[in-house]
Amino acid sequence: MTKDSDDTLLLDMIVERQTGKEEPHYSGHRDRLRRKVLTFGAETLPDYELLEFLLTFAIPRRDVKPLAKEMIAAFDSFAGVMNASPEELARVKGVKDTTAALIAAVRDCAVRLAKNNISDAPVLADWNAVIAYCKIDMGQKKTECLRVLFLDSRGRLIKDEIVQKGSVNQTPVFPREIAKRALELEASSIIMVHNHPAGDLRPSKNDIVMTKAVQNALTPLDILLLDHLIVSKNGHVSFKACGYLK
Repeated sequence: MTKDSDDTLLLDMIVERQTGKEEPHYSGHRDRLRRKVLTFGAETLPDYELLEFLLTFAIPRRDVKPLAKEMIAAFDSFAGVMNASPEELARVKGVKDTTAALIAAVRDCAVRLAKNNISDAPVLADWNAVIAYCKIDMGQKKTECLRVLFLDSRGRLIKDEIVQKGSVNQTPVFPREIAKRALELEASSIIMVHNHPAGDLRPSKNDIVMTKAVQNALTPLDILLLDHLIVSKNGHVSFKACGYLK
């Protein structure tokens, strides 16, 4: 038995004692899940149980534990499930439109909460929040895209835009278009972010050349390129921290 299984069994026993009931393992399982979330927090649940708990809202009359485990196996992780498209989810037997819609809504809630953390204060005051937001929204995407955060003179977010979308491993970038958009928004600085779907965080030669071209387009306009981040499911890299951006 794994440590997660031991912990889950212990939490089940505690919940049963608190309710004064000792039910068979198969009986009242959903109620025990709800009580564990309310009593100990969702963070105490292993991935498959957290997904199982979510699935109970989409599938009211069925044991959804096998489906939760099958979905995690199909997409390699809980994060993989949350970032799967409705079309990808539908390939798993037993996943219907209601389940796909629930997964999409939960994911969007996470993205909105993360974005809220960088919307109400100077972005540079909490760099970890910026990275967390970008990783949540872009880290698991299967095609490359470029996001630009446009900031005012006080470092607050003016606009957050996906300015380009590309293929699996390449995004076309037009430095003058980025500079033009920064002028339109009266931005004082920008942060560029793009993802590497394959997971390799090393900047490519094209990444480095493109970053310099954008910086050169912004400099005559007195607009700063504060950083360029690469994010993936494996983490992130900062061009500034690595010395690629002066």
